[in-house]
Amino acid sequence: MASMRDIKRRRSSIQSTQQITKAMKLVSTVKLQRARAGAERSKSYFHCMFDTMNSILARVGYVDHKYLKPGETGKKAVILISSNRGLAGGYNNNVAKLITRHETWKKEDLAIYAIGNKGREILSRADYEIREQLPEVMEAPTYADAMFLTERLLKSFEAGEISEIWLAYTAFKNTVSHIPTLMKLLPVDRPEPKDIDGDGIPDEVFEGGAPMNFEPADEEALDLIIPKYVSSLIYGGLVEALASENGARMQAMDNATNNAAELIDDLELLYNRARQGSITQELTEIIAGANAIQ
Repeated sequence: MASMRDIKRRRSSIQSTQQITKAMKLVSTVKLQRARAGAERSKSYFHCMFDTMNSILARVGYVDHKYLKPGETGKKAVILISSNRGLAGGYNNNVAKLITRHETWKKEDLAIYAIGNKGREILSRADYEIREQLPEVMEAPTYADAMFLTERLLKSFEAGEISEIWLAYTAFKNTVSHIPTLMKLLPVDRPEPKDIDGDGIPDEVFEGGAPMNFEPADEEALDLIIPKYVSSLIYGGLVEALASENGARMQAMDNATNNAAELIDDLELLYNRARQGSITQELTEIIAGANAIQ
């Protein structure tokens, strides 16, 4: 059995750690309240933009547009949104696994745009190509940050350097539920036209009524709409990931605080046993000495 001094020293160390985890839990709770409010405000717009774009493409028919067809390089740009700090349970590892454990992806075909240091560190150790590093974005995500990243990605997409753009983030469902999510941004998927009349030529099929017309032209309209669509999805991913990060850290610190309390109770019991054993031994020695004198 460990000595009373060792037990006391270890108990003191765990109590100090418990104070730190309590403080971190309180900080994460305050940050979560602000981040959750931002995520809830943007969630409706985030999903509405996604549904609206799918509706537009279902009505527009066939358009030979640069954002609607994949490039020839086969290179995929993946925006990985993680945190800059650890102590958030499995938050960072779970979102990184969307990439490292993808069934069909090969690391040589991926270019990682890392938002957050922890995700970058995980993929760097696995020898993935880190093309961009933007850790400062996760400190306070803004729509301007999403627009900046969108501009850089679209330039690479138009130049043929990348063929697809994906977003890997953690969706915020509630305080205790965070879902790692992989979403394809470009090229935008759209329904395939079908040959309805049997003449061998695909016919344009529109869901929900008449086809959609654009003014001045469909290609010019898509040039304006799709970049806003991509920026909106990236920004939505940022604010939801921020809320998920703080929720995960709050849970992790709460669990750590509870575990520390259990360890302190166990050490208290061990200390009392050791103290009782020491007192018993001293009494035995005193009694034995008295008997020897007599």
